[in-house]
Amino acid sequence: MGKAAKRKRKVSAPSTARGPVKSAMAMVKSNPFEVKVNRQKFNILGRKTKNDVGLPGVSRSKAIKKRTQTLLKEYKEREKANVFKDKRFGEYNSKISPEEKMIRRFALERQQNYGKKNIYNLNEDEELTHYGQSLAEIEKLNDIVDSDSDTEERGTLSAELTAAHFGGGGGLLRKKAASGQQDEEEEKPKSRKELIEEMIAKSKQEKQERQNRRESALELTEKLDNDWKEIQTLIARKAPKSERKDKEAEKHKPDEYDMIVRELGFEMKAKPSERMKTEEELAKEEQARLQKLEADRLRRMHGIDEQANNKKPSHVSADDLADGFILDKDDRHLLSYKDGKINIENEDEEEKDKEEEEEEGGNEDNENEEESEEESANEDEEDVAADSHSDLESDLESEEEAAGNKEEKKCKTNEKESQNVEELDQQMKAAKSELPYTFAVPESYETFKSLLAGRTIEQQLIILERIQKCNHPSLAVGNKAKLEKLFGFLLEYVGELATLDLPELRTIDRLVLPLYNLCQMFPEAASDSIKFILRDAAHDMEEVIEVKGRATFPALDTLVYLKITSLLFPTSDFWHPVVTPAFIYMSQLLTKCRITTLQDVIKGLFICCLFLEYVSLSGRFVPELINFLLGVLHISLPKKQAQGYTVVHPFTPVGKNLELLLVCDKKDLESWQKQNLPLSIVARLKETSRTEMNHIRLSCLAMCFDLIKKCAVLYESLPSFHEIMHPVRILLTQHVLVNEYPEKMQEWYNSALKELENKVKHYTPLVCEKKKPVPLKQYTPKIVKVLEFGKKQGGSKKEQERRQLIQKHKRELKGAIREIRKDNQFLARMQLSEIMERDSARKRKVKELLGSLATQEGEWKAMKRKKGKS
Repeated sequence: MGKAAKRKRKVSAPSTARGPVKSAMAMVKSNPFEVKVNRQKFNILGRKTKNDVGLPGVSRSKAIKKRTQTLLKEYKEREKANVFKDKRFGEYNSKISPEEKMIRRFALERQQNYGKKNIYNLNEDEELTHYGQSLAEIEKLNDIVDSDSDTEERGTLSAELTAAHFGGGGGLLRKKAASGQQDEEEEKPKSRKELIEEMIAKSKQEKQERQNRRESALELTEKLDNDWKEIQTLIARKAPKSERKDKEAEKHKPDEYDMIVRELGFEMKAKPSERMKTEEELAKEEQARLQKLEADRLRRMHGIDEQANNKKPSHVSADDLADGFILDKDDRHLLSYKDGKINIENEDEEEKDKEEEEEEGGNEDNENEEESEEESANEDEEDVAADSHSDLESDLESEEEAAGNKEEKKCKTNEKESQNVEELDQQMKAAKSELPYTFAVPESYETFKSLLAGRTIEQQLIILERIQKCNHPSLAVGNKAKLEKLFGFLLEYVGELATLDLPELRTIDRLVLPLYNLCQMFPEAASDSIKFILRDAAHDMEEVIEVKGRATFPALDTLVYLKITSLLFPTSDFWHPVVTPAFIYMSQLLTKCRITTLQDVIKGLFICCLFLEYVSLSGRFVPELINFLLGVLHISLPKKQAQGYTVVHPFTPVGKNLELLLVCDKKDLESWQKQNLPLSIVARLKETSRTEMNHIRLSCLAMCFDLIKKCAVLYESLPSFHEIMHPVRILLTQHVLVNEYPEKMQEWYNSALKELENKVKHYTPLVCEKKKPVPLKQYTPKIVKVLEFGKKQGGSKKEQERRQLIQKHKRELKGAIREIRKDNQFLARMQLSEIMERDSARKRKVKELLGSLATQEGEWKAMKRKKGKS
């Protein structure tokens, strides 16, 4: 019975083991504290509910288990770079049994290795050879070739060598005994030393024989060469010229490709060029060059000789014993007495001569040096002759000779000094007339003006260039501000030149280049200076209009500034901080300034030319330009009412200044020739005669025709070109008296009119804008689908899908936030548990240490007590 009961228990055990989860779920569901009932407000028939009852404990345990398998594992491996992955087949597949895994792994291994053996497997039946020898035998390396041996049988060792180095001479004796030489058997075997000496003698003998053979071969070849040269002269025969020409013609001409290849072979190879210098390096070099030139100029101006300063000491070697030196001057003095005392006048005179020579400082020529050397040598001889014991007897003769020599020397030195002084004077004058090479930037306009006053235009340009180079912004900190001031000074100087009685327009034209260079270096300062000038000019014009009610054209300096503006700054920009104010100011001049004199007409035409220059690239339409040209044509007609066109301010249809450009004198009309109108003519217009005035009027009218032609070319692409030019065309065709003007004027008139009439009207017809046709309103009812109660009703299917997507997004977002929050809480609990474990381990270790210390203390005290008792 007991055994049967045990069997029953063993059989029933698996059934209980299979369902522990089911039994646990049943226990949880039976426990009312583990179940959460989700109640609904309303019970709806036919609706299936999924989540009526929830098990929060079960779901929490599942979530914790999942986080421990995923999130906790990542948290623990957060600082680890290496990852171990088991890539064996079926390692992470729990559905496959271990036996099946092993079988499949073995099969895969055999499958991978299959076919690899036969890839490099050579056919063993065939034997590979190299030069008739088997590769298998060659690989054994049995036959090693000795490259150092000169014998014919290479790769083999002689019997003597093997006997000497490998086993003594026994083997050699045995080989000789086997060959049957009975006499050698009776002799004694040779020693090792004898064998080596014999081997050395044989090698020397062989070497000598080879040398002899080589020398005999060289002698034979030389003999053959000499014999051949002797025979060749007899065999040689010159071919006739005809045959030579035929052979030259038959020669193959070199190909172009071959010629190019040969040329490339002889070409120079590219050499590395020097590094491009920066702007700062170039400025420093230029400054150093100018400083050196200025130092040379100052030296020449003060009369300092360059050769005297640049004398280099002669080289003296270390082995020089100074045996062959020559005294440049004899320092010995004649002994003389006067009134019983030693005479010292000679010494004083010589010292004075030395001082004079040092002050004058001039280099003597080689010829003079040779003469002085000869004289000194002669003096030395005389002195040596006078050195004898007869000095006292011949005092008078020696004094006379010395006095004569001194006089000759003084004459020669005076001549040389006069020549040197003349040369120095010429050099000093030339140096004073030269311009300095270094200049400081002037601090005020007065100093700047004094610096340029009395100079030619070339000298002024050189001064400005040297100021810029010596005070480059990269050389010092304050140079930038100084050069910015220089731009303002130069601009003011240009305005002053334009306001003179005779304006120096050529000088102004040459000064534009340094202005442009400074503007490129400091664009902000240049734009501020130009804007300040334009602002003042516009303010002055407004004040004049407020006081007098009408304005006049500005002076010549303002017109020059407007011209310089177009050269310094780009005029094609849509908006520019300098050009745009200048543009507006010029348009105000053409509309607000009254035309009362011929000077005003010339200034207005100059502004029209500036307008065309400003808009030549952008093609911007300027209505003030067309109106002014129309007014200029109007004042060239006799007084009558304007018909077919309207005159715009500043011109008036009726008034006293209508016939400013009208010329009635036929002589003046016939004598007129086309000439350019310089801007300087405005200043001297009052001094001209009546004929010259009429010629100027005709030139203004010709310029007006030319400007109309240029405007027609510029604005031909405008859609309203014909409407804009319609008044000008009517005035030219109906009112201008062309026949009275000279032929040259008629040519200008016809060219302008031809440009206006040849332009074809190209109007594009108006077309309605292309739009999608709007359908007519229909009175069909709009059916709206009524949805279930409690849900949002609305719209089309797309709107409903959009609402559903928004709802899903919100739901998923909330779920994601909830999961992230739970993950953070889980990680916080894990971190707290780690901290608690570390703290508990530390406390445990501390307790163990304290316990061990306490036991040691107790034992130590017990030992102490025992020692005290004993």
